[in-house]
Amino acid sequence: MKSSLTRRLLGVSGLLLLAFIGGTGMVLERAFVNSLDAAQRDRLLGMVYTVLAAARMEAAGLSIPAQLPESRLATPGSGLYVFVRGQQGSWASPSLTGIDFSPQQNLPPGEHFFRHISIGGDEAALLAYGLAWEQADMERRFTVYVAEEMSAYQAQLWSFRRTLWGWLGVLAVGLVLLQLSVLRWSLAPLRRVAVDLKHIRAGKAERLSGRYPIEITPLADSLNALVDSERQRVQRYRDTLGNLAHSLKTPLAVLRGNPALAADQEAQEQLSRIDAAVDYQLRRAAASSTAVLAPPLPVAPAAERILASLSKVYAAKNLTLERALEADASFHGSEGDLLELLGNLLDNACKWAKGRVRVSATQRDGLVLTVEDDGPGIAAELSEAVQQRGRRADERVAGQGIGLAVVREIVDVRRGWLLIDRSEKLGGARVTIHLPAM
Repeated sequence: MKSSLTRRLLGVSGLLLLAFIGGTGMVLERAFVNSLDAAQRDRLLGMVYTVLAAARMEAAGLSIPAQLPESRLATPGSGLYVFVRGQQGSWASPSLTGIDFSPQQNLPPGEHFFRHISIGGDEAALLAYGLAWEQADMERRFTVYVAEEMSAYQAQLWSFRRTLWGWLGVLAVGLVLLQLSVLRWSLAPLRRVAVDLKHIRAGKAERLSGRYPIEITPLADSLNALVDSERQRVQRYRDTLGNLAHSLKTPLAVLRGNPALAADQEAQEQLSRIDAAVDYQLRRAAASSTAVLAPPLPVAPAAERILASLSKVYAAKNLTLERALEADASFHGSEGDLLELLGNLLDNACKWAKGRVRVSATQRDGLVLTVEDDGPGIAAELSEAVQQRGRRADERVAGQGIGLAVVREIVDVRRGWLLIDRSEKLGGARVTIHLPAM
């Protein structure tokens, strides 16, 4: 799987965003819980003052009337409860009727605590307060317990959580989309560089010509310099090869025409081998230096040209030359390389065919060329050997044995593959070449 800067940056920023959103949500929820606890504690403390305001100190102890300002204290199971424990006895609000709640702890005056407990199977908040009542020469100590069920508390908390995490979720999605937009906008210059390079490789442009940010401009300049240098190197290389070809071909022609060597069969054979080797090496170098920056060439016109020539060369065989050439099938490279591929494959097919030769070209994730004939075919054990320089399937057939080797070189330069097997339609050899898309 290919790595992606966008996915990488978005993943890291997304994790940081989720951590921040989660931490923020937890802090806000904790703050809200603390505020709920503080409000409930203050509400229970207010109830303590309400009870004390209605109470009277008597000789027998603290007297609390049955009717209190808070109506819930008079309703059994209302969820609000008061229990007063003193030295002379205890008092429970009517709301505790039927509920087992009688704390035994006595708190010193001024001390208090607030906690969550269970009353009658329901969670409740409890505030206990230690008090001392002084009247004349008499002091009475007692502890007031006020408890309230937390159903309203839980409802507020869950409502807050739904609202909080819902909006934080919406905020997170919005921020992720915003980050994605920012990343796409920030990486757009790099995508433009990639598109411009693709155009250069396809031959639609000669150099990077877009306007890039100052951070990418040095990269674009370096790539342009590399492209220019490569073009100049290839041109110098081809010029050198051309000069070498001329310098070697002339002495070879002179030697071949020398009367002293004309009758020497071994010398002529060696000269032919030297000529073939020079021809092969020149073709190989031309294939290795092929320019991937050339515009795409349609395959059909080149194939038609070669078929027209071969029909004349092999007119005596009266061959049927079939073609299935898609209009969009194209070759990325020089015209010479394309002619080398088609020429060598079709020439071999015509040489071995009995009566039919078929060539097809399709564009399927690159260029797929197939040449078939109805000849004897090539044995599986010879399929690799015939792709080597100087090797032929049948030594009795004229030729230097370099055609398929040149084809193999051109295919290898373009990181393609070549397959030789038997044609299902014609019964002879089938050569298939796949050149991946540039």
